[in-house]
Amino acid sequence: MQEQSSGSSRRLPKIAVIDLWKSFSGKEVLRGVNLTVAPGESLVIVGGSGAGKSVLLKHLIGLIQPDRGHVIVDGEDLACADPERCLAIRRKFGMSFQEGALFDSMNVFDNIAFPLRRHTRMSEEEIAERVRECLNLVHLSGIEKKMPAQLSGGMRRRVGFARAIALKPEILLFDEPNTGLDPITAAAIDRVIMEMRDKLPVTMVTITHDMSSAFRIADRIAMLRDGKIVAVAAPEEFRTLPDPYVQGFLAGQPVDEEVA
Repeated sequence: MQEQSSGSSRRLPKIAVIDLWKSFSGKEVLRGVNLTVAPGESLVIVGGSGAGKSVLLKHLIGLIQPDRGHVIVDGEDLACADPERCLAIRRKFGMSFQEGALFDSMNVFDNIAFPLRRHTRMSEEEIAERVRECLNLVHLSGIEKKMPAQLSGGMRRRVGFARAIALKPEILLFDEPNTGLDPITAAAIDRVIMEMRDKLPVTMVTITHDMSSAFRIADRIAMLRDGKIVAVAAPEEFRTLPDPYVQGFLAGQPVDEEVA
């Protein structure tokens, strides 16, 4: 199934992925990915282990260069941009890594302040105010002095979210935000993601294998299989797609490759 347009053709996509290919040691991981993300959209990319979700996400932010194909952000091709312009494009992104990826030697305040100190000329007073704003957005006010080891798994994820939004990015990327969390905590994390979507002027791309999470936070869901996007639909439509692989994935059942 090829991706269908979901919005007005008058609007330039925030992100456009065009015929993206990537191999590692001769193994094809991405095999002609085509995908668009509209401004302000929350797109969730799902797929099994090894489908290429993390590799695709790293292409979006320019951490990996494609073998061929294009990633276009606001009309600018990451592959064709000079290094200075590429860096400017990448600054439009905020990324939340798996399990928060916090610096263990820094307290919560310094973790969130890190990108502000590195990439801005804000005063320490301004940084402190921005850290408080970010923690408030993820419902963690007052924990600035805590160390990562003192936080629960869900709290570490939310601190990671706060760090990701510190520089007021236009695009947020979430890499498996619910991995390893119990269902109640995972649902709480999804509520925070939805609140950020509603309160901040951002476009979101999330990769996950958790379909419960995908249905909660997505405006559209894209299925990545064997290095290609094989289905894209709004959540209510995605549930009823006739593709045997999609239905098997939703049911948590293996699908015969020849049948699919």
